[in-house]
Amino acid sequence: MPQAIKKSAEERMEKAINALKRDFSSLRAGKASPSLLDRIQVEYYGTLTPLNQLANVTTPDSRTLLIQPWDKSSLAEIERAILKSDVGLTPSNDGAIIRLSVPMLTEERRVELVKTAKKIAEDAKVAIRNIRRDANDSIKKLEKAEISEDESKRHQDDIQKLTDKYITESDKVLATKEKEILEV
Repeated sequence: MPQAIKKSAEERMEKAINALKRDFSSLRAGKASPSLLDRIQVEYYGTLTPLNQLANVTTPDSRTLLIQPWDKSSLAEIERAILKSDVGLTPSNDGAIIRLSVPMLTEERRVELVKTAKKIAEDAKVAIRNIRRDANDSIKKLEKAEISEDESKRHQDDIQKLTDKYITESDKVLATKEKEILEV
């Protein structure tokens, strides 16, 4: 039973790291990347639809995103959704495709992005610590019914080692993103 608790905690911690990486991929770092537009929802025939389900998003060069909708009638809605979003890019529509130019980041914008990245990483660490607490609580319940106090302590130490491992992993992911943001 304690093994199942540890396995579950490890899987959940791994998911927290994957969510951190996914959140970082949509954080603009001065380079064009289709993942910048992952969170954009377009009103399409009365339904909010993810942009990547309505159009092909490509990067012809490191500063440009090209959006080719499969249905040309959705161009105006895609453009409106991009303008309403928080990506901070202005679309250029030529009737068939939408171009987004990703400008160079200013120093103050880079500092803001680093702060945002640190907040996202801190949220991931909090999630990992909450997973640790849940797992330890489950083991303490088992201690009262099935396992000895020493065994409980050993399992809690194993969970702490897992927690330390994943917190270190989130720090590494943050350091990589910070380096990418501050790179000129």
